[in-house]
Amino acid sequence: MHEAPPVATRPESAVPLLPRYGERSLAEVFPAVLAALGVPGPAPAITLPPAPAAAVLLVDGLGSELLRDHAPDAPTLAALAGEPVTVGFPSSTSISVTSLGTGLPPGTHGLVGITFKACGEQMLDSLKWTAYGDPEDTDLRESLPPERIQPHDTALQRAAADQVRVTSVGPRSFRGSGLTRAALRGGHYQGVLALGDLTAEIVAALSGPGRRLVYGYHADLDTLGHLHGPGSTPWRFQLRVIDRMVSTLVEQLPPDALLLVTGDHGMVRVTRRHDADQLTPLRLGVRLLGGDPRARHIYVRDGALADVRASWQDTLGDDAWIATRDEAVAQNWFGPVGEHVAERIGDLVVAMRGSAGVVRSIAEPTLATLPGQHGSLTAAEQLVPLALATTVR
Repeated sequence: MHEAPPVATRPESAVPLLPRYGERSLAEVFPAVLAALGVPGPAPAITLPPAPAAAVLLVDGLGSELLRDHAPDAPTLAALAGEPVTVGFPSSTSISVTSLGTGLPPGTHGLVGITFKACGEQMLDSLKWTAYGDPEDTDLRESLPPERIQPHDTALQRAAADQVRVTSVGPRSFRGSGLTRAALRGGHYQGVLALGDLTAEIVAALSGPGRRLVYGYHADLDTLGHLHGPGSTPWRFQLRVIDRMVSTLVEQLPPDALLLVTGDHGMVRVTRRHDADQLTPLRLGVRLLGGDPRARHIYVRDGALADVRASWQDTLGDDAWIATRDEAVAQNWFGPVGEHVAERIGDLVVAMRGSAGVVRSIAEPTLATLPGQHGSLTAAEQLVPLALATTVR
């Protein structure tokens, strides 16, 4: 496994970095883009110049601190990046993509974890839209329709309803997926296979008469970060390729167009693993365990809340922030929480600190071994760039 060269470390805050919901989070990006396109709606928190065409490119795993540490590998992105935005909690793909796609925080759109209790005792894997823990990967798109789990109109739907030509450009396998239906329904989905056709299709969708909105997605930086670690040699080489793609998009932008590039989370290298499938103190009183290694939802047995909290706090110590559901909601971890969403949040919510993770060696054997992880409330995971290029005159 390739290791990253040493980089300067920054002291971690003793308090969680709370998302800037309503001010400067991923949920504010598409409302700003729709306003720039002239789509009616509330005044956006982020201001963009008016334009007849706009593209938003989401680079999975592109964190602001990682970009800053490796700016020589991504000179175009580093030059375009302005003030970062926070992604929301948990800082993981399905939650962030839905916040971006709907313009709503997790507590409102309802995807509150990679895995969470979506209906009764049914645990939903929100990335694959399958039954969590089921070896058969049972497809839940019929029994738990994405449009029911996330019922709000998306930004793409709002744009299309105002006669904007809307195109999503992403992996062919994502067409009609549960997450696509939940977060990005609306407009035309253009499936692609690689960086070349991703770039070409974004340019093509931006060009032509009338107002146009394009959403693009690239996954490979996140994949290499998970497998090799953020900042590793493979990760850096992928960042270089992405930067060249962004440079090409900037060069090919049609007149009077906007291009925004952002991420869905940063990433940390996990070196301290607490195994919830093997450590008895992390199992006692626990009915269901959701989330991912950096952000866990604990659903406890009746009457066991205080004991479970004490047991997890004693075991994890300074490796975690632990809050009850009510505390996490009151502290605005999820943003405003809808009545139908509250029961999806764990009785206890765990946000990991430093280089620690709560893994599951039996239930999640592959995920448990990956060096790169994300999901928590640290700056390394919360902050992503919001890079802007424009040909608006």
